[in-house]
Amino acid sequence: MGKWYCEYVIQVNRPGLLGDIASLLGMLRVNIVTINGVDGGHRGMLLTTEDDAQIERFELIASTMETIQVKKIREPKLRDILAVRHGRYIQRDVDDRKTFRFLRSELGILVDFMAELFKQDGHKLIGIRGMPRVGKTESVVAASVCANKKWIFLSSTMIKQTVRNTLAGDEFSKDNIFILDGIVSRKAPDERHLQLVREMMNLPSIKVVEHPDIFVQHSEYNIEDFDYIIELRTTPDEEITYEVLEKNNMAADLGAGGFNIFNF
Repeated sequence: MGKWYCEYVIQVNRPGLLGDIASLLGMLRVNIVTINGVDGGHRGMLLTTEDDAQIERFELIASTMETIQVKKIREPKLRDILAVRHGRYIQRDVDDRKTFRFLRSELGILVDFMAELFKQDGHKLIGIRGMPRVGKTESVVAASVCANKKWIFLSSTMIKQTVRNTLAGDEFSKDNIFILDGIVSRKAPDERHLQLVREMMNLPSIKVVEHPDIFVQHSEYNIEDFDYIIELRTTPDEEITYEVLEKNNMAADLGAGGFNIFNF
């Protein structure tokens, strides 16, 4: 059964328009799975059909209608699915297409987005930028729960600044979500932690790196190795500055008495 995403813009908004479109799709034996407004006068639909040729017929008929203009008909991408689910498109960087931007008020959409990525098999390297207390780590953990995946912290400041030097049992499974803080890992005093990070990076699994720009400055990896970059801000114009982040981490070191090292 073929799956399709269709987006159209309303040219003449009149009573019964949606019913006409639904009736037309029904006559063509195309099922509407979900429909929602996705941007102003735009509507998005997730469709299924046993005969993909019927989608071409719908597009041909719709091109003769004065009330709508079809903008997109394609196999659904993740952004399409989330746009229909949440009623808006995720903001994407114009110049860097793998960078997605979210606000703290949109944590629900962010968690949904990452959960869909986590459900996919194979290697994915995801970087997440943001200032302290904006919700980076909490969002990753919540997305892991939604995706029914176990999460493993290699380094973190969530409770106390900690690093892991070893993993035990099923913690090294490729089905887990591995999370590390680029600033904390960079300052790790034990070479065994860095070796653990290298081993984890070679696993065909999903890795999430907070502060990826700091991470790549002091490792053999570069920013082009990341499949997705997520930027999380409190306000649209908030600047993500690493000088502030490093000062905060230095203060955390002093206040907590240094690193909490785990050798499991």
